[in-house]
Amino acid sequence: MENNPMKEIMIDKLVVNIGTGGEQARNQSAAKLLELLTGRKPSQAAAKKRNPAFKISKGHQIGAFVTVRGDQIMPLAKRLFESIDNRIKQSSIADNSVSFGIREYIDISGIKYDPKIGMLGMNVNLSFRRKGLRVALRKRKRAQIPERHRNIARGEIQEYLKKEFSVDLAE
Repeated sequence: MENNPMKEIMIDKLVVNIGTGGEQARNQSAAKLLELLTGRKPSQAAAKKRNPAFKISKGHQIGAFVTVRGDQIMPLAKRLFESIDNRIKQSSIADNSVSFGIREYIDISGIKYDPKIGMLGMNVNLSFRRKGLRVALRKRKRAQIPERHRNIARGEIQEYLKKEFSVDLAE
């Protein structure tokens, strides 16, 4: 049986998110940390709803995030998987994505503790796709892609993670 190059999966984007809960100083520290980690300027995450228990109003800045695409994904993803000892739970894998958390940024290789930043954790989300998805997303001559090509099953993602990052799956 021949390997179909259109069935190969690849990482579409990697999103690193730090939620700070609304404190301005922690928000700036989170932005500084994300810029140090990725080399890109982070965006501010704003609250969509009001939450008086946490003293958060709608539109209030509650975190920072960075989206990484293209060639920068693989080296960053390897560093992030190494920080969690290349182990993720099977429940972290969903169709088309993998999400995991890093408790402390000092676990990431190449980053040292900075007292100005403090101790922060982060959420990491990897989104997957197959070649040919652009056909459904482009503006001109848009065409439909069948669900079997669009959806990437958990098993395929597990195999990809084992092959590319030598990730172990925990229960």
